[in-house]
Amino acid sequence: MMDKTILVIGTYDTKDDELGFLSGVIKEQGGQVVTMDVSVLGDPSTPTKYSKHDVAAEGGSTIEAAIASGDENHAMQIMAKGASLLAARIFTEGMFDGMIVLGGTMGTDLALDVCSALPLGVPKYIVSTVSFSPLIPPERLAADTQMILWAGGLYGLNSVCKASLSQAAGAVLGAARAVQMPDADKPLIGMMSLGTSALKYVIPLKPALEARGFEVAVFHATGMGGRAFESLAGQGAFACVLDFCTQELGNDVHGSNISAGADRLTNAGQFGTPQIVAPGCYDLVDIVGWQPLPDKWSNHPRHEHNRLLTSIVLDEEERKQVARAHNVQLAKATGPVAIILPERGLGEWDREGADLHDQEGLNIFLKELEDTLPDNVIAHRIDSHINDAAFANKALEIFDDWRTKGLVV
Repeated sequence: MMDKTILVIGTYDTKDDELGFLSGVIKEQGGQVVTMDVSVLGDPSTPTKYSKHDVAAEGGSTIEAAIASGDENHAMQIMAKGASLLAARIFTEGMFDGMIVLGGTMGTDLALDVCSALPLGVPKYIVSTVSFSPLIPPERLAADTQMILWAGGLYGLNSVCKASLSQAAGAVLGAARAVQMPDADKPLIGMMSLGTSALKYVIPLKPALEARGFEVAVFHATGMGGRAFESLAGQGAFACVLDFCTQELGNDVHGSNISAGADRLTNAGQFGTPQIVAPGCYDLVDIVGWQPLPDKWSNHPRHEHNRLLTSIVLDEEERKQVARAHNVQLAKATGPVAIILPERGLGEWDREGADLHDQEGLNIFLKELEDTLPDNVIAHRIDSHINDAAFANKALEIFDDWRTKGLVV
């Protein structure tokens, strides 16, 4: 097996032993290592490939400036900027194949920036004392970030933290050896959806788009899926987006912590990527099923999807808020935007005859959306349900028209 090189990042003044152990395991497994020190005050026991001075300089600053700030947060942001720019540059120069960062809250804050600076497909591992913590907002996570809890790792080496570090070393090296990078030569369509029990348009649309020469990536609209979608959209990864499940926007509007972030439904448009949108499952807000039900939802109908996830059914005024939020976000777009508005329902559970059918509520939502529609968005009302063939056909009609006009390539 060809050796792969892993970039190991951390504060070598305080975590020299731990970082050395991590690097040692990678080397024992046949990998190579390049090291980057993001310390501010101290120095490593042996020089790293990229020193703290190199890191600060890459970000347009100096270690002396970081120290003179007198604020550890400001100092670490200097190092985060430099580490992100340096990692991105040396990756393009072929210096490493995967990256791993070790840290507590300070190191994790920096690590999130570095991960976001690297392309999709580059293995990105964060070994942190706060992995999976609510301290980490979803909008800070790059689409393919991997996190491993640094158990027992607050101060010094021990058998508990060695177990975590050795697994992390094997994981990043194995990922670098196994990864199949995205095919940059094939145009990619980003699509949002839920499972086919709720939204079925993926079944006809995916093969139809593939037959047209496009690759299709479908993201699960459960918070982190939308975050990955938005992250890639902001990088210009998509030739076009078919954003047909915007429920995460409603989650954010109504305070659910199952959120893709406040920038949901913005990144594709701000990059100029063509967007075909439909407000799939607009009438539901997802909440964490195993937590106590918030008082604000106590009088609302709800659907307990499983032990992890409960969906709250919105009332008419709450649906209007979601409609207006769509238009606030879509108004920011610089590229073409079309929104498809099916008049017979936007999720399988609200189809006529189903448990959540509410035609009056749907009509109120659609009217509010149209009444507040920004000038840059073209609306297409159709006498159909989102899961009917007519919806998929309309989406393909718009898509093909944009291809003919050269808007989608």
